[in-house]
Amino acid sequence: MCTYLEQEFSLEQIAAMIAAHEPWPVESLRRITTGKYNTSYVVTLRRNGRTGRPGAVIVRIAPPPDTGGTFYENGMMAQEPRIHEIVRRATSLPVAEIYAFDASRRIIDRDFMIMQKLPGAALSEVPGVTTTLYNGVLEQVGRMLAELHGVTSDHYGYVGPHRPMPPQPDWPSAFRIMWNKLTDDIVCVQAYTAEEERRVRRLFEDYMFVFERPIEASLLHMDIWAQNILVDDEGRVTGLVDWDRALWGDPEIEFAVLDYCGISEPAFWRGYGRPRDRSTEAHIRSLFYYLYEVQKYIVIHLARRQSRTWHIYKTRVMEIVGQAFRE
Repeated sequence: MCTYLEQEFSLEQIAAMIAAHEPWPVESLRRITTGKYNTSYVVTLRRNGRTGRPGAVIVRIAPPPDTGGTFYENGMMAQEPRIHEIVRRATSLPVAEIYAFDASRRIIDRDFMIMQKLPGAALSEVPGVTTTLYNGVLEQVGRMLAELHGVTSDHYGYVGPHRPMPPQPDWPSAFRIMWNKLTDDIVCVQAYTAEEERRVRRLFEDYMFVFERPIEASLLHMDIWAQNILVDDEGRVTGLVDWDRALWGDPEIEFAVLDYCGISEPAFWRGYGRPRDRSTEAHIRSLFYYLYEVQKYIVIHLARRQSRTWHIYKTRVMEIVGQAFRE
């Protein structure tokens, strides 16, 4: 693994990427600064009076293959075309059409996508967001995720073509693999001692019984936060973006991401339309799911960014383990 140093791409490079798939001449480009993993541009196309050509597209470029990250991040852009297709076909969610996905490495040494530019701006970039507007956005997102979670599969886990794990027939088996693979990643970057590793692995085995319940494999976005929600001037949600971390499994693990990102507010739950399980078993599951979300940042900050802030996330993990799961 290596430290990921962001790279700027020239208009000529972007034009070559597009020309490999569509006869669309490029006029200008603008870097999208909200992305944390992929490098993305809004690309304005030259007008020629023909119909059927978009005025602008988004080009998203994956980081190099040896970029440090978690087990499910390597090559994860490869699953987006299929996920977008499923969501566009099976739901009313505002999700971009993908015009091309290129993993050939002939144009550049990265995977890249050319996709529809949705209207609106990232919620995180909208100035002067009022409480009323924000709550309205959360309520819309709640309705959208309720619809998304109604899309189900026969297989559980990260099951895209990037194949970070074998598909599983049930959720407990899938989450056990996910938990241990993420632990492997943390051990690989030498962030856990041998005793900490044993403790984290044993903890899951001790509490696996709370996951052993019938649950459908729902489609989960797993990265809903202000930067991935597009809104217009009226506060209407015009797009949900960045589906590369999508997962099939228990919606409760999606709720942990929403907890972490400040989305699971009362307005969200009004939109979602179903009460959250408040049982003891659900509380235990929520702690594991929250730990899964927090632990990934140990790897991201240490392996990808080589930042000392990884200690903050490890400390938080050990606090939860120590306080909530006293042995």
